[in-house]
Amino acid sequence: MTGPELVPVPYTWVLALSAVLFAIGILGVLLRRNGIAIFLSLEIMLNSANLAFAAFAFRFAAGHSNAAAAIDGQVFIFFIIAVAAAEAAVGLALFIALYRHKETIDVDRFNILRW
Repeated sequence: MTGPELVPVPYTWVLALSAVLFAIGILGVLLRRNGIAIFLSLEIMLNSANLAFAAFAFRFAAGHSNAAAAIDGQVFIFFIIAVAAAEAAVGLALFIALYRHKETIDVDRFNILRW
């Protein structure tokens, strides 16, 4: 048994879960005031994109006989993980610098033009 026979969950359910996670991430970005919570919401959105790429790669590989079809989605996932790691490092460094200067990470209180 290979491919879809091993996974009892349909890929459409995985895509629906990905869409729900993306919507939760969007709500978190729009409604939160804390900078760390906003970055966590961005990470949720990136992980939902990873989940969608994995579902599409699995579905695309199930319809084709070659294994190279599944590699494309996995390559995208690898690059998204690399971008998420860089975003987390740069974002946390920015918030550390802003906290040292303003002593808050509330994004409503930041006005970069007036240090």
